[in-house]
Amino acid sequence: MDLADDFSSVLENSTGHRSTIGCIIPAYNEEDSIAGVIEGLLSQTRVPDVIHVVVNNTSDNTVKIASEYSGPHEIVTDLGEQFTEVFVHDIGKNPDKKVGALNYGYSLVEGYDYLLGVDGDTIADAKAVEYLETEAVSDSRIGGISAIYSIDDRPMKGLIAKFLTAGQRTQFAAFNLQNLLRGRNMAVLGGQFSIFATNALRDAMKQNHQSTPWVRDSEVEDSLLSLQIKSAGYLTKISPYARADVGGMTTLSAYDAQQVKWTYGAIELMWPGQRGDTKGQPFHPNLRLRWFENFGMLTNLFVRVAFFTLLAGSLSIDAFIFSPLWLLPPVVAILLNVRIARTMQNCNGRDLLFAATFIPAEIFMWIRISHFVRSWTRFLSRKQVDNWAMQAKAEKGGGLGHWAPFIVLLAVAVAMAVIWNLVGPVAQSSILWIGWPIVGVVTVLQTLLMFGKLIRRHHGFKV
Repeated sequence: MDLADDFSSVLENSTGHRSTIGCIIPAYNEEDSIAGVIEGLLSQTRVPDVIHVVVNNTSDNTVKIASEYSGPHEIVTDLGEQFTEVFVHDIGKNPDKKVGALNYGYSLVEGYDYLLGVDGDTIADAKAVEYLETEAVSDSRIGGISAIYSIDDRPMKGLIAKFLTAGQRTQFAAFNLQNLLRGRNMAVLGGQFSIFATNALRDAMKQNHQSTPWVRDSEVEDSLLSLQIKSAGYLTKISPYARADVGGMTTLSAYDAQQVKWTYGAIELMWPGQRGDTKGQPFHPNLRLRWFENFGMLTNLFVRVAFFTLLAGSLSIDAFIFSPLWLLPPVVAILLNVRIARTMQNCNGRDLLFAATFIPAEIFMWIRISHFVRSWTRFLSRKQVDNWAMQAKAEKGGGLGHWAPFIVLLAVAVAMAVIWNLVGPVAQSSILWIGWPIVGVVTVLQTLLMFGKLIRRHHGFKV
């Protein structure tokens, strides 16, 4: 029996909701999406018992639009007649931003059995809350459960937006699939759409001497809370059925700022020792996947830079000999990308085209490598930067920092070309003689790892 089938038995044994759920929606300049988010929650088969929209630092019409839904709502669903009430809170300027909004919301729902956190641009499938609650109630060891995240690419306009969305859909799919195949143990209970047992939050707060669940010590407040819940003895899970579409980044600058913030925050949590108020936990089980991701990005960077450097050097002295074996890694990569795309619940032609044509996925990999380099450079430089503010600025269209890695790469390429022409033929031959075998070995190992993922059973999971 597949693991997905095992979970079906949990749903079949459910006799309806037997708990209370308080929903928090932290919202910052969400006038384009907040109505859809609230309507999505009111359309759930299991409607939250209360919905608090906590608006912070906003400069648009989020409060006005959300207020149209304020008040009580009586709703008839497949589970029977239900009642909820929507409250809108404008907390004005808040230095803790999203963290401050979440903690304000927690103070309003801490007496409920579960806290449902929903981002102001996330729209869930109709049964998402029902699935999350059913599993949470079935096992008291569960401290939190995340939905499967993707991005609805239908509204996207423009070539760059469509390209970035296809890449992010693939990125989400790969991440979700890895967590599902690890016993459904979720490394990060993302704030986009996750349910938390409030007793688990209280235990995590007590263990870490905190007065609130979320703290602004980390750039990734949801990752830090996930580690704390796990350390408090609870399970952090991903649901195989609950799904939600999140807001994707549609510009290079916005995507760069988001990914650099996420990666920087993850590095802080991984790094041994103390960084300000953040204690590194390199051996925490929820961070193993992060270590693999970072090691994988380092390998991708090395193989690509080394290959093109050695290729240019070999061509410059007519020493390059083509081998068909070099086509094997791209072929395996294409097959793996196509298989991941086919695991998507709502896979479409654009997803398959992105995966099968290789070039878009390769360009997207270079973009992700640039985020990796920027994050590590910023972290190791110990430069104090407000990554939250930089992301907000980038989402409004500001900032050119995402071009920095490519400018540096170009400068390095020029410098290496000059150095190559300065050294003699003997040194050039020695570099090629040593370099090609090293790149070959690393590429073979990387290809074997991709092949292992390619043939791995997915146990019926769909992301």
